[in-house]
Amino acid sequence: MSKYTVEVKLQAVERYLTGNQSYKTIAESIGAAKSQVITWVKLFEAQGEHGFQKDDYTSYSSAFKLDVLNFMIKTGASLRETASTFNISSPSTVYKWEQLLKTKGMDALEPKKKGRPSMKKETKKIISPTSTLAEDSVEALQAKVERLEMENAYLKKLNALVQTQEKITNKIKAQVIVELKGQYEVVDLVEVADIPRSTYYYWEKRLDQVDKYEAVKEAIKIIYHEHKGRYGYRRIAKELQKYGFTHDPKTINRLMNEIGLKCEVRMKKYRSYKGNVGKIAPNVLQRDFKAEKMNQKWVTDVTEFHLFGEKRYLSPVLDLCNGEIIAYKVMNRPVYQLVGDMLDEAVQRLQPGDEVILHSDQGWHYQMKKYQQTLQAHQITQSMSRKGNCLDNAVIENFFGLLKSELLYLQEFESMAHFEKELEEYMDYYNHKRMKVKLKDLSPVEYRTQILEAA
Repeated sequence: MSKYTVEVKLQAVERYLTGNQSYKTIAESIGAAKSQVITWVKLFEAQGEHGFQKDDYTSYSSAFKLDVLNFMIKTGASLRETASTFNISSPSTVYKWEQLLKTKGMDALEPKKKGRPSMKKETKKIISPTSTLAEDSVEALQAKVERLEMENAYLKKLNALVQTQEKITNKIKAQVIVELKGQYEVVDLVEVADIPRSTYYYWEKRLDQVDKYEAVKEAIKIIYHEHKGRYGYRRIAKELQKYGFTHDPKTINRLMNEIGLKCEVRMKKYRSYKGNVGKIAPNVLQRDFKAEKMNQKWVTDVTEFHLFGEKRYLSPVLDLCNGEIIAYKVMNRPVYQLVGDMLDEAVQRLQPGDEVILHSDQGWHYQMKKYQQTLQAHQITQSMSRKGNCLDNAVIENFFGLLKSELLYLQEFESMAHFEKELEEYMDYYNHKRMKVKLKDLSPVEYRTQILEAA
């Protein structure tokens, strides 16, 4: 397998995160596998640049391997997500540990000693008395049984705590050691837990102390689950002000890490361009995405969802003044009616005297004479992106990214009907509840209401 420098990996990650290139395109350009590029991106998101500095030949303890596998089982994380979280160079390493544990038990997770076995030691064993051999074997087996009993007791208590705390932390490991130190030696327990002894004693002194952030953590959990994991620490810090808590966002980030909560957010894009089938409009918008009032600048596009062997197409119209989705249509085929019905719904929002620019890409729907006639009938100026330039329509593309990150990739669906229901709920959530920083932490509808009241 080809080796890639840290610089090459970081450049590949940067190219993907800018949103301009796909995993496949980047992988082909540097001669790497697509799965490698995905792993680099996930590793960077979880560990930052530090994740690429790890020694490829790190030896992992059996306790560390068990922690990794336990995390994957309890959280349902994929092999790639687990490897990124624990800064493991390859998801295949985690897979090997998983198979070894299933087929050969915990002994198979013990790190192998490097180098050839010593011939002298083997010779000594052969010439030593049989009774001594038997005695040594019994002692070794007893020690191994005691060790396994201790590891089993540790893992049982650890699992019970992880179910309530949602993440394996040093504090939790210390708590387990405290509960077991009456049965086993601390020096052995810290080895099983794979934490330094000093770290254990640090937490032992603090376990009985009252947590001054307990109420804040409960409020964080409420906000986090209310928004289904879509809010990061900055938005949660702002939401906490409604509960009477005023803490620095960095403090909230630390508390979220302690309780194992993190924002779950960042497609096959639907390509509607089929050549020139009608009239191409000029790029009137010119990437000027600021609008001083409602019904001044609208943007639209079509995106595709592929679930349960079926496809659904979403066509929304977004007002650039407040980012509100003023109309949308969902259908199982990308026919003209998808865009036509959406446009008919959108024009109902127009008020006398409104002069609107409606911007889109050069998709075939927007080149249709019927579409353009509807625009002319309502004095709407048509604008189109330049061919092959997605940045000309960046706002609606960004909305699709949010939608897929916060809905499609965030939860499981039982059926296509279930997905459509959740999609409808998300559109309402996005308009009425989801705060936007550039709207002074108001939702699009709250901001629109404020504008109308001020007028």
